[in-house]
Amino acid sequence: MSHAALAALADVPASVDPLHKDMASAIRALAMDAVERAKSGHPGMPMGMADVATVLWTKFLRFDAANPGWPDRDRFILSGGHGSMLLYALAHLAGFQKMTMEEIKNFRQLGSHTAGHPERDVDLGIEMTTGPLGQGIAHATGFALAERMLNARFGDGLVDHRTFVMCGDGDLMEGVSAEAASLAGHLKLGRLIVYYDDNNISIDGETALSFTEDVQARYRAYGWHVQSVNGHDPDAIEAATNAALAVADKPSLIACRTVIGFGAPKKQGTHGCHGSPLGAEEIAAARAQLGWPHEPFVIPADILSAWRAAGARGQADVAAWAKRHAAHAGRAAFDAAMSGDIPVAATQALAALKQKIAAEKPKFATRQSSGAALDALIPVFPELAGGSADLTPSNNTHVKGMEDIAPGSYGGRYIRYGVREHGMAAAMGGLALHGGVIPYGGTFMQFADYARPAIRLAALMHLRVIYIMTHDSIGLGEDGPTHQPVEHLAALRAIPNLLVMRPCDTIETAECWAAALANKTRPSLMALSRQGLPTLRGADAENRAARGAYVLAGGDGKRDVTILATGSEVSLAMEARAKLAEQGVAAAVVSMPCWELFEEQSADYRASVLGTAPRVAVEAGIRQGWDYYLGANGAFVGMAGFGASAPAEKLYAHFGITADAVAAAAKKLLG
Repeated sequence: MSHAALAALADVPASVDPLHKDMASAIRALAMDAVERAKSGHPGMPMGMADVATVLWTKFLRFDAANPGWPDRDRFILSGGHGSMLLYALAHLAGFQKMTMEEIKNFRQLGSHTAGHPERDVDLGIEMTTGPLGQGIAHATGFALAERMLNARFGDGLVDHRTFVMCGDGDLMEGVSAEAASLAGHLKLGRLIVYYDDNNISIDGETALSFTEDVQARYRAYGWHVQSVNGHDPDAIEAATNAALAVADKPSLIACRTVIGFGAPKKQGTHGCHGSPLGAEEIAAARAQLGWPHEPFVIPADILSAWRAAGARGQADVAAWAKRHAAHAGRAAFDAAMSGDIPVAATQALAALKQKIAAEKPKFATRQSSGAALDALIPVFPELAGGSADLTPSNNTHVKGMEDIAPGSYGGRYIRYGVREHGMAAAMGGLALHGGVIPYGGTFMQFADYARPAIRLAALMHLRVIYIMTHDSIGLGEDGPTHQPVEHLAALRAIPNLLVMRPCDTIETAECWAAALANKTRPSLMALSRQGLPTLRGADAENRAARGAYVLAGGDGKRDVTILATGSEVSLAMEARAKLAEQGVAAAVVSMPCWELFEEQSADYRASVLGTAPRVAVEAGIRQGWDYYLGANGAFVGMAGFGASAPAEKLYAHFGITADAVAAAAKKLLG
């Protein structure tokens, strides 16, 4: 950035608030001092956006630092998570009890609350984990949508807040932000306000190296209300925020022209202050330029008092809300929604479905089975909200009578995400983070790769999000290898804290739904078939799928071989068992719908399920991961490469995934 441009941004009218300069300087000082002490971090963005943050947190953001979990608080999301010291400084200055000065001093140290990138903890003022660029603004669409959905259900008296985001150039380069911004504009989410740190700097240098589009024009095309301000002029920032608040039917983008590293004389305006400590000499010069003579980590009493007053501004709002809540006719339903507990009626509905299926024994594709579970759940579980990435009929995610969410109309429970798998997964994360909504959404399993970063983030944040991934193998048939997942099960199982569920029939599918809903602190992904599968189970009172794996057949007597299988291949395993029995071989069949849940069972239970006999595994995916259960001498029947285009039954025969092949593999093990 040229010296003239820097001077123009710095030459702003004196703020009407005489404390503003010092309050913003407190943020800058904490950021540069903490990064310097840690010898790593990103001081540039906190220093550049300190003026915007000060205006927002002292004049607009509705929160109470003493009551950080207040349900009707405004949500603040730092999408550029690398600038985490901005958020940590704000939380400390505003008076969040857990964000002590010791935590600031321990920035980026093991065991501290001040990780290199913010990690979700509402008590610290951190609404979500950010760092992967684009995810914060994309999740914010879900936050803003959840607020409107709950407002439609409970009214202004209980739900009436906004979602504020700070993002940078990198966020807006990422494709997921474009998917989310397009959806937010379409849905007219007017309570979403984004401050864009328009500083023209990226890690490589000036953004002109790779990013020259007209961002503001793009967002206008998305249907957003767009403004541009000097990000160091507090009066202009305040006026722009007021203008954004006045727009009810469009999300707002406020492009804030800022100087990265504002106040650091030699490094401001350059990529040199993006992701490295400023150094002692530059910090001393910055203190002089900012008029901040105080020692590191020292905040003068008058400035801290002003910040603490800002952190307590919301106390009256909290008290007024508590009175409304106490008198509200929908209080019990609201509290139930925010608790995330499963209604008794939902548990009963799934049990009744199991009984019905056990009696009728239909041959359903498990995508249909999931639809049947939703048919049972949706009428009795008002917090469940579904959607699909433009594959509703194929994913079986819509229940008859479900009303769509539409632009300006948020009373429904079904979201048409369009062909935006990544944006859908991120929005679902935001819905779950906000609370009061339990999201599920569908696409083809092949496109889990498009959504993977948001799925991983949901696992990292311990969110209850349910991904419906249909067409889960070569069993989808004629669409061919571009749409046939083969490596996806292995790749998804590699994500920590993600429950990957592959049920074998409708009863297991109902049990997987029950298990997914019961797990409040982790996401679940259901891998579901396109092809019809026989009913293999009775309606046990126990949720057997919730144990991850169990002996489906042949567990009572002698066991010569154990066949392990998941999903659509469990029926093949049962056929192979029958063939082996004709040859005098006693085979047990173990259905393994969820490896992660199985690993949480006791060692004795796992041993009883797996047995000591030789093992064969069959799954229409690659072998990776199965050797853990097979041991050194086990056999695997499955895929070794990509699929092909043909009817499903011919593909299974072509790739050797048949009952005969499983039986032959078992016989070979036995010699």
